[in-house]
Amino acid sequence: MLILVADENFNNDIVRGMLRRKPDLDIVRVQDVGLSNEDDRVILEWAAKEERVLVTHDVTTITNFAYERVRAGLPMPGVIEVDDDLPIGVAINDILLVVEASEQGEWEGQIVYIPLK
Repeated sequence: MLILVADENFNNDIVRGMLRRKPDLDIVRVQDVGLSNEDDRVILEWAAKEERVLVTHDVTTITNFAYERVRAGLPMPGVIEVDDDLPIGVAINDILLVVEASEQGEWEGQIVYIPLK
């Protein structure tokens, strides 16, 4: 099962809903680990050191920075990009499906987009 970090602007209702459905889910928020207002590159570096997949709504910059890390040969344990217009229940279901069906390290260097199609 994957371990996650939610970026600063990720919908906390989704985080709470995932924890209600799966209380043993290992997820922290950027705010909880002292990375509020940090640059996206710093957050991706921290996620890599902690081997946590980043969940985000930020397709604009995170995607570019994540692939920048991959091109540079740096660790990038994965990113889950969640459409911010997606109904909360659908987002929770799709994220938990990815988390529960994946093994740690499986998403190295990759980005998955939610909703799943």
